[in-house]
Amino acid sequence: MNKANSRSQGCLQIWSLFIDKAPLCKGLLLVLNGLTVMLTLVPQYQDLFVYSLQAAAHQHQVWRLLCGRLICLDVKDSFCSSLLIYNFRIFERRFGTRKFASFLLGTWFLSALVDFLLAQAFQYLFEYEVEELPAGLLAPVFALFVPFYQSIPRMPVTQVLGHIHITNKTLVYIVGLQLLTSSPFMWLLALSGLISGGLYHSNVLWLQRILFVPAWVSCVGKYTLEPLLSSSQPNDETPLGMGATLDIQRQQRMDLLDQQLLLQQYNEARRNARHRPQTGLLQWTRLFPSLRHRGQNRPPAQAHPQAQTRQSTQPPLLENSPVAEEQVARLVEMGFSRTDALEALRASNNDINMATNFLLQH
Repeated sequence: MNKANSRSQGCLQIWSLFIDKAPLCKGLLLVLNGLTVMLTLVPQYQDLFVYSLQAAAHQHQVWRLLCGRLICLDVKDSFCSSLLIYNFRIFERRFGTRKFASFLLGTWFLSALVDFLLAQAFQYLFEYEVEELPAGLLAPVFALFVPFYQSIPRMPVTQVLGHIHITNKTLVYIVGLQLLTSSPFMWLLALSGLISGGLYHSNVLWLQRILFVPAWVSCVGKYTLEPLLSSSQPNDETPLGMGATLDIQRQQRMDLLDQQLLLQQYNEARRNARHRPQTGLLQWTRLFPSLRHRGQNRPPAQAHPQAQTRQSTQPPLLENSPVAEEQVARLVEMGFSRTDALEALRASNNDINMATNFLLQH
């Protein structure tokens, strides 16, 4: 018994070294898209992969639940689902290939049952029988939106027209919406996937203990997939919450460089302020007192009388200046206190980007 446990633990340790390479997502992308292209070239075999609920229920063709729920017959659905799987590979890298495969397996079985229940409910309410549904691994892909919404933090990237906020998750939602509107009954698969994803992610009725990938399958996958789908590990310097796509990651790295540049300018201004009285338009010690000394809303008085005379001629701190509640709410959602958010917005003249940068660095 101890040997078996040690052997399974060894397999899990070996497999844990392999999780950063996301072999399952790469395998799904290669195999499923390859089969979709092959069925497009030989259309006479497409009837075997049609997801027909009527044939499965009335003609007892249970094998259609397997063939019809794996391969996409529509190239557009295959392309959109591939984009989503590529973006959702972050779960395989974060939680491990075995847990990611268990989630796909569990939601695949649960969504098959939910598909029939939703089709029967639709027939009962609207007296319309749903005979066929879009084919492919679609319901588990929609199920991945549940952990994506709950586990991946939302980071602002840019704004469009000054009101529409673009985050690191916007592109994924747009692709999901495109997939949702590609077929008339795609909404049924999307609803089925969300329900099954919520049930499995919440571990209702201990589903995660019932539907999972065994440890020996992980060992087999390690020795079979690693030579084919090997790649380098992700960069350890990438901070948590980075976007799944390369474009978003580049944009966020540029934002980090901007923050470092602002911080360097701020530190340089502080060093210069220690040697001479501050003059000019931009006074860092007056603009950001609370970011250096939390709880102190005013800078220390200067001993030089000429400096005091110049300081009295400057406009006072805008403690009662109006601040947009929407921007305050955004900073509070990011984890900052309301007091710090108000002070940062007043000091930065309601510039949400500058306020966020200095709150993150202080």
